[in-house]
Amino acid sequence: MTFDPDIAVVTVARRDDDLLVIMSLDGTCSLAALRDEAGRRREYPCRAINMSSRALMLATPARARLGDGASAYIPSFGNLGGRVGRVMTGGFVMTLMLAPRQRERIVARLAWMQEHQAHDTRDLRQHQRIVPREPFGQITFADGRCLSCLVLDMSVSGAALSADRMPPVGTLLTVGRVPGRVCRHFAEGFAVSFLAEQDPADLERLLLGR
Repeated sequence: MTFDPDIAVVTVARRDDDLLVIMSLDGTCSLAALRDEAGRRREYPCRAINMSSRALMLATPARARLGDGASAYIPSFGNLGGRVGRVMTGGFVMTLMLAPRQRERIVARLAWMQEHQAHDTRDLRQHQRIVPREPFGQITFADGRCLSCLVLDMSVSGAALSADRMPPVGTLLTVGRVPGRVCRHFAEGFAVSFLAEQDPADLERLLLGR
């Protein structure tokens, strides 16, 4: 199998003994319940946020319903089918229904991504990283402007974010209710160092406004 070395990988974690890779890859998705006037499934843009051999988290404007049939096309992984296993504001998690050979290819691809993740995405934080269950947040700049973002991972001292804009290194901003400063860029986003360490028990609530 040939792999694309330019794939955007942010970090890697494990969940339930299944390799979970956090990513930011654009693609398309469709849902069985959302169809056009001709009865065909409507296609929506999406972004793959994380993936294991069993599930795929997508950010998309498509409004999913629990249990609905779903499909996605993600470059480097091809066409993927399954059902909506969890609905979130701004997206959903799709439980993957794969043939054994296709699942083996997914496992191999994810393992390759873990081994070859780009050097510029290394986590410089000393504290344990946490992958939020629902990664949609908001950035507020010093002048009051707001920007939606995806929280790729977080710790008590900082977070890795993906957004439509790339604030310059050194920019002061607030992620949710946590003030911080942009400390570096990577392929598909940027890292923010918090101005003060946060309480782990309050981290997700403060960062994502839960």
